[in-house]
Amino acid sequence: MKGRYLRLAASGAALWLTGVTLTGCGAVPGLSGDNEVTLRVVAADYGDNPQNSSAAYWKDLATAFEKDNPGVKVEVSVYSWSEVDAKVAAMVKAGKAPDIAQIGAYADYAEAGKLYTADELLSVKTEADFLAPLADAGKVRRVQYGMPFVASTRLLFYNTKLLGDAGIIPKDGSTPWQPKSWADVEAAAKKLKGAGVPTPFALPLGREEAQAETMMWMLSGGGGYTDNEEAYAIDSPENVKTFEFLRDRMVGQGLTGPVEPAKLDRQAAFDAFTRGEVGMLNGHPTLLKQAAGKGVKFGMVAMPTADGADHSTMGVADWVMAFKNGHKKEAGKFLDQLYTAKNVTTFTHQYDLLPVTTSGYRAMESANGGPAAQLRTFLTALPNSRLYPAGKKSWAQVSEDIKQNIGKAVQPGGQPAKVLEQIADSARKADGEK
Repeated sequence: MKGRYLRLAASGAALWLTGVTLTGCGAVPGLSGDNEVTLRVVAADYGDNPQNSSAAYWKDLATAFEKDNPGVKVEVSVYSWSEVDAKVAAMVKAGKAPDIAQIGAYADYAEAGKLYTADELLSVKTEADFLAPLADAGKVRRVQYGMPFVASTRLLFYNTKLLGDAGIIPKDGSTPWQPKSWADVEAAAKKLKGAGVPTPFALPLGREEAQAETMMWMLSGGGGYTDNEEAYAIDSPENVKTFEFLRDRMVGQGLTGPVEPAKLDRQAAFDAFTRGEVGMLNGHPTLLKQAAGKGVKFGMVAMPTADGADHSTMGVADWVMAFKNGHKKEAGKFLDQLYTAKNVTTFTHQYDLLPVTTSGYRAMESANGGPAAQLRTFLTALPNSRLYPAGKKSWAQVSEDIKQNIGKAVQPGGQPAKVLEQIADSARKADGEK
């Protein structure tokens, strides 16, 4: 999650990739038939080096589609996450929008009337296969324009050695930690601090992904960014109490380490965890490999809640959309193929992400061993998760406001109610709410 909203699993944003164009089946410009249709697809790269670039996945997909659909060529341009959204925006501005884009935001394009709706594109089978919370998150005014591509949820990671040394769990790790409430987290953090752990609980509210850490805590406190009517409720009483807890009980008692939360980014927190300096933190699937690669033994549990009662967990998703370029039929067929269980799980397995369809979910759920088994805990939380309010065209602006200001709410002497009210007022204004 490198600063854009709804990025999954830190995705290993491949900054090396300036743009790779793939034309399936070796089509040669100028030699195609007069009636041939060319689908132009822009996609984001989830790899972190040339060897695991997403380009190979899209090339295989395009080649297979062209074989099954004579007369249709597919050209895919793959860009790093640092530039893919801007590339698409520039194409749209120039009047050369791609037919299909797999990027991070869709609401602005939907509001401008530039996108096909999901039911205009997809077969009934494909459309019905999306997991409900993800399909709902792709809607603008109850109409789905954004089609989820991949998803993830968040869990609380803990270092089993550090918790064992602090007497929170047996040293041999025979009994997993099972916290239910924030009081359990606070008590464990105090023991970790007493045992000399540099950062008992990492609280990254820096610019990289403050909007995600904020939402996780809001949900576990019974609040969230929006109310049941999807109106902004950032300054709700529940959210204010959440940040008062963080200010007073976590930051105020020195349980969040030497770096001020407002200056701590997600990856820096992950790196500290893999060095054995962090007892607990909220994380996504990318941390699985990072921690295992450093030999860190860890456990994962659902995020404890304010009162120990069950609340929604946070889910995140990236999006696919189709622009109104006159290729509705061809784009729909390509998307139907993209969302087959085989293609969905091929991609999610490669990048430790979660499937967005029921068929893909079941395929991963039934898998034994390997990455699928490791991800099962994340997968279990997905169907009941809540996502960012991505259907609001104001969300990008609101997310940026949160990144810049939410850290002030947990500073010693900070005023959570005032900070949240200011963010909420700006959000409502940006969204046209009264």
